[in-house]
This record gives sequence, structure tokens and C-alpha cells, in this order.
Amino acid sequence: MNLRNIAIIAHVDHGKTTLVDEMLSQAGVFRQNQTVVERIMDSGDLERERGITILAKNTAIRWNDVKINIVDTPGHADFSGEVERILKMVSGVLLLVDAVEGPMPQTRFVLARALELQLKVIVVINKIDKPEARSYQVVDEVLELLMDLDATDEQLDSPIIFCSGRAGTASLAPEDAGSDLTALFNTILSYIPEPEVTKEGPAQLLVSSIDYNEYVGRIGIGRVERGTIRAGQEIIICNKASDSEPYKSKLVNLYEIEDLRRVPAESADAGAIVCFSGVENINIGDTVCDPSRIEALPFARISEPTVEMTFSVNDSPFAGREGKFVTSRNLHDRLQNELLRDVSLRVADTNTTDSWNVAGRGEMHLSILMETMRREGYEFQVSTPRVLFKDIDGVRHEPLECLVCDVPESAVGAVMEKMGQRKGELRHMSPVGNRMRMEFVVPARGLFGYRSEFLTDTHGEGIMSSISEGYVPFKGEVTRRHNGSMVAFESGEAVGYGIHSAQERGILFITPGTPVYAGQVVGQNAKGDDLTVNVCKRKQLTNFRASGSDDSLRLTPAKIMNMEESLEFIADDELLEVTPQSLRLRKRELSHEKRMRKRKTKE
Repeated sequence: MNLRNIAIIAHVDHGKTTLVDEMLSQAGVFRQNQTVVERIMDSGDLERERGITILAKNTAIRWNDVKINIVDTPGHADFSGEVERILKMVSGVLLLVDAVEGPMPQTRFVLARALELQLKVIVVINKIDKPEARSYQVVDEVLELLMDLDATDEQLDSPIIFCSGRAGTASLAPEDAGSDLTALFNTILSYIPEPEVTKEGPAQLLVSSIDYNEYVGRIGIGRVERGTIRAGQEIIICNKASDSEPYKSKLVNLYEIEDLRRVPAESADAGAIVCFSGVENINIGDTVCDPSRIEALPFARISEPTVEMTFSVNDSPFAGREGKFVTSRNLHDRLQNELLRDVSLRVADTNTTDSWNVAGRGEMHLSILMETMRREGYEFQVSTPRVLFKDIDGVRHEPLECLVCDVPESAVGAVMEKMGQRKGELRHMSPVGNRMRMEFVVPARGLFGYRSEFLTDTHGEGIMSSISEGYVPFKGEVTRRHNGSMVAFESGEAVGYGIHSAQERGILFITPGTPVYAGQVVGQNAKGDDLTVNVCKRKQLTNFRASGSDDSLRLTPAKIMNMEESLEFIADDELLEVTPQSLRLRKRELSHEKRMRKRKTKE
């Protein structure tokens, strides 16, 4: 077989998708006069807007008559489930490491998964054309990481390529920039083996990914593990992890991946990565078998979710004004459909019929789901994120995160102080150029709401990333917020006069003309207690005028919160209302009198 299956894995923003662009270009996928957008593999709107890869995607190129199937994977830790299941399809990985940043938390995670599966690893030091690049130091750091992860002697001898994904060059030494990616392609062909599969025997395929097309329905994606699979053949679907009975179906259409296209195929041999349609209920982890030999294959172990939120039907005074799908049935069906595509997600019923507990790998994981749903026309509300505790030997344990921060030296004290307040412990600190890199272990709940504080403390120059590090005994209470909320007293339309009166008390989230309702959170109080304000209050009109008193009011610009900032801000007694056009913060109990009564009862 002239075939290689590889995945490109790395920490977020280390240049995976940009390198894939150049690999496609130099392999002759595009015409010379063809206009090609940057990061062509990031096809989703959210991926382009945020500059990150969310879903793993397949492409294929040909080099010296060898077909190379390439899987571009996400780099953010919250989407690690995408990486874990994709690694079952490939025989080797390109591990991209930034020549300035070096190995980061996600680098460690994805490399550990690749070594567990005994995959061949090619280390690619990317962005060597940066002025502050420290290529040789980063190579030493990667070797230390490999030894840390108990790599074998063969894995320690993995080839190292130095490249610039943006410039489209690769070489065997950083001093020699190279003129193209030939060195990388040749290393892939010589070092990555052909797929280890059984060529003879009845067909067998493991589904590692799912796509959807409105014309043909669900599309399964996976590698043929044994024999030859053919379009139109009768098949049996089974699952090793499920108690459900195997069932018959028919594989209607079969596609092979060529360049960026899915090309119809009559058959595909063992080792090929293919797409197929016609099986209505196909799921990730299913095994497609020939009826003559039914054997389910084991699927990759997916790390458990660590963060949970409650999704519920929107019951605010503005419910149903902007959304197309607003009922409990709409919300339930949408969450169940997401489970079919996202193996890292969990959805559980609650004691009410209009809310569900949704668990994921982190705030980013769940916020991407929420953003996707609101763009599809769904309207709902969510609770504050909370961590999932575990009882281990009768002791309550909580998820722990490894946090790595790159900050200016002037911000080190502020970051260490905030981490101390959030039960974080400094594990390691070292200079990287003119900055400091600090590594903390901190409870996952200690990071809720911290990103905005971190950016403020580092004047926007800090970089932070984290990844799960297992569970530890409960570390005690952590104060999430030191500021209260400003809550609207009455429903109506916010006006300049009312906003001007309230802005002295803190930071407002709304502008004049914004419709509000009683109980809606319209700002952040400078003090720790909640404060009720009347942003709809108009100036009393009289016949008297005084010099200077009727000049136009000066309003401080409002802070418009995005999805992540809203989730970081909301307290336990608050909800986030999500609609296709708006994000509104609100109190669970909208009535001011009832909130005051509950507060007095507690006191």
C-alpha cells in the first residue's frame, strides 16, 4: 500500500492549520491562479472568528505517488476528546511545538495519548523564523517531556524537523531555513509506517467521527481495519461498549478523501480512511462488520467531563421574542443530537421536565455548544458552571488543573497573589526570553472567572492555558467573585438619565435604548453586595431651567459581555439568558421583594 495516515497535534495556536495549508499548496492541490483563504481547514464560522480549530477534519494529498491522509486536530484542551478518538485512525503524528513557547499543557496531553497508542512521532519545531525563536532549547524541552512520559528508546530517537508553516519551509537544522516542505514530506514517507491492518478477510471498519449532510443524513468516518469494504454491501453494526444488539443495515454510498473533496468510490481496502452514508443511527465507536464475521473493535478511552451546567427553557419576560426553537422538546432533541457527535459531552435529566445537566471538558467546550445553538435559532438559559466532584474511598475529590502562564516580569506578583486566593500552588517558574513562565496546580473551580482578571493584571500581555491533571481531595471554599451585581428595579427601556445615575456605582453592561426587565443584571457593583438600580428612570420635566444643569449627560462606555465573559461573571443565584440576538444576565428570582425576603431569612 502506498498509503500513510497521520494526525497533526499541538497546543492551541502553534500553527497546525497554517502548516496544513502549505502542505496542500505544495502538493499541488490548488491551481496556480486559485484564490485560497487562510486556514482553509477551519471551515466553521466560529473557527474562523476565534482563530481556533474546534472539530477534527480530514484531507489527503499525494507526494511521490504515495497518498497521505492528514487529520487536522483541535489544539484547545476543552476539545481533547476530538483528538483522543482521531488517533485511532492514524499510524503516526506530527507533534508541532512553537519555537518560542516550547511545550505547553496540551502538548503534553496529546503526546501522552500518542505514546500510549505506540504511534510514531515526528517532532516539528514550528515558527523558527520568529526573531525570538529558541529552537535548540525547545528541542531539549521536548526530549525532557518525552523522558517524563516514559517514552521508549525508539520514541526518544524520533526525527526532528525545523519549519516555518507560514513561509512553507522545512529543514533538518534551524540554520538552514529550506526552500519548501520537501524535508517534511520525505520524513513522513520514510518514518511513518503503512497502516497495520489485516488485508485479507471479511470487511471491518471502526467509526471514529461523524458528519451530517441534509441530503444523505449521517455520515460515518473511519479507517478500514480489515478486508475490503464496498458501496452497496450488506453490513452489521455493533459496539463493544454498548449493550445494544447488533443490527443489519446497508452501506449505500462510500467516499474516499482526495484533497479537500469526498470522491465516490466503489470499494476501499484495509488501511484507507473513508466516509460512508446510508446507516441512519451510526455513532462514534460503532464497528461496521461483514455479516459473515461480527467482531466489535474497542474504542479509545475518552477522558471524563469535569464541568457541568444546567440548560433550561427560557422563562424570562422576554422569552420567545427572538428564538425560533424555544420549547423543552426543541432543547432536549438538540442536546441529544449533540451527544451523537461529541463523545466528550454528557447530558443528564434533572428533577424538572424543562432543564438538563450538561457536562463537558471545560467552559470553552460548553460555550462553543451554546454559541452554536444560538446561531441555529435556539433560545434557552444556563446556570453558572460548576465542577463535578468524585467520591474516592469515601473522600470527596475535585478536578485539578495544570495552569501555565507566560507573563511580563512586572505581573508575576499579581498573578501569584490571585493564584494563592484561588488555592493554586506554584510548581515551577522559569524565565523565557524577557518573560516569566509559571506553572501552577489549581482546582478547576479556582479558574472560573479568572481569565478576565488575568488579562487585567498582565495589561493584556499574558498568555494562559490549562489542562486537567486528575483529581485531588477537596481543597476548601474558593471565592469566585468579589463584586456584586447591579440589578434592574423595573421593566422598560434604559435611558441616559437612569444610566448616568447608576454608572457611579460600578460598570454597566447596557447602553441607552436597551430593553430591560425587573431582575435583569445590568452591571457590576463596585462593592461586594448586590445593588438595585433604576436605569429606566427619566428626568422629571418641569418649566424651570437652570444654566448648565441641562447640558448633555456624559456616559461611560458600557462593557459589552461576550459568552465566556458572561459565564465567568454570573453568580450561583444568577442565570445567563441566551437568544439568537442577545445575551442577558438575570437573577434566578426576578422579584425584588422575594429576593429581599430570602436574604432576610438567611440572615
